[in-house]
Amino acid sequence: MISETKEKQIYTVTELTKYIRQIVENSFPNIWVEGEISNFILHSSGHMYFSLKDAGSVVQCAMFKRSNEKLKFRPKDGMKAICFGKISVYEPRGSYQLIVEEIEPKGVGALQLQFQQLKERLQKEGLFDPAHKVPIPQLPTRIGIVTSPTGAAIRDILNIALRRFSNVEIIIYPVRVQGEGSKDEIASAIRDFNTLNNIDVMIVGRGGGSLEDLWAFNEEVVARAIYDSGIPVISAVGHEIDYTIADFVADLRAPTPSAAAELVIPRKEDLVNSINTNTVRLRNALLNSLGAMAQRLAKLSQSYALKQPLKMVEKYEQMIDDLRKDMAIRIDHLVRLHGENYNLLDQKLAVLSPLSILSRGYSVSSRLPEKKIIKDTGDIKVGDRIETRLGKGTFISKIEEIN
Repeated sequence: MISETKEKQIYTVTELTKYIRQIVENSFPNIWVEGEISNFILHSSGHMYFSLKDAGSVVQCAMFKRSNEKLKFRPKDGMKAICFGKISVYEPRGSYQLIVEEIEPKGVGALQLQFQQLKERLQKEGLFDPAHKVPIPQLPTRIGIVTSPTGAAIRDILNIALRRFSNVEIIIYPVRVQGEGSKDEIASAIRDFNTLNNIDVMIVGRGGGSLEDLWAFNEEVVARAIYDSGIPVISAVGHEIDYTIADFVADLRAPTPSAAAELVIPRKEDLVNSINTNTVRLRNALLNSLGAMAQRLAKLSQSYALKQPLKMVEKYEQMIDDLRKDMAIRIDHLVRLHGENYNLLDQKLAVLSPLSILSRGYSVSSRLPEKKIIKDTGDIKVGDRIETRLGKGTFISKIEEIN
């Protein structure tokens, strides 16, 4: 590996790089390094490349796909992080780098950071838009519940349903609510209920726990299943202080599974009391309306129109005669008025008419056959036939001489 001579020891560039690599890797087998992420690149191969820097230095980092597949969040530029890995030398460039195996955000947990990143992304896509949410049925007859069949949540819901309204039918879709595969089971249950379409509303949830315990309800696959549901979904996860992505996407968020049952299942006694109260109010309103109508009928029966119907007919007949007479007068007035206007216009037309000029002894001659008006002798020649119009009648003559 190392070339030696008696006078001096000479290394090739490759030998030197390999020697340095051995020294570095043996000196720093596993270390934690703190810094700020910059120049982050997610390669198409799935590998991550970035720099880790502080105020004085920068170290290049590589996190291969087999390691970053387990990450619960997406690193980004400017993020403070603590990276665990091994120091290695990248021989083609002769530079050292940190091969990262684990990475933790500094100041915030990885799960909390993943929660915030997913929440921001889904919110930008519109999955939390209130316009997409649908109202919860006031009195559902069949309720679907997606939860663990052995948890406290299902017991609380069933107890409340039995106490408040035992007639409500409940269908339980048992799923795991934490651990490996739980997110897929929850999402599948939501989709299956929509395929069957045999319930009025759906409660999706579980009892309280840590952030890790509730994490299945922070998964994107569950959020999208809730968003795509045509059946109203109530999210009931954990305690009142716990918030999950499912809470933001669901049509209604209940602080606990028990609260969800109380929100969706009315008390039977309250409904019976409401029905009785409305029945009394309806009866009273109907009696009041009938009383008012009876009074109006009695008043009408004493009216002049009902007592003397023929008098009313005679009254309207007289009104019709008066209107007819008034209309005849108005029509006659309009006819005389327009007749005078017509005569005036006729006189004005008579004055302007060429016939009035002809009646005073004048005549108008035109050359035949085109009947062109003759204005001077240049318009005719000997032998032309002309038509002459007088005040009364016309005659045709032939030109024998032109002067």
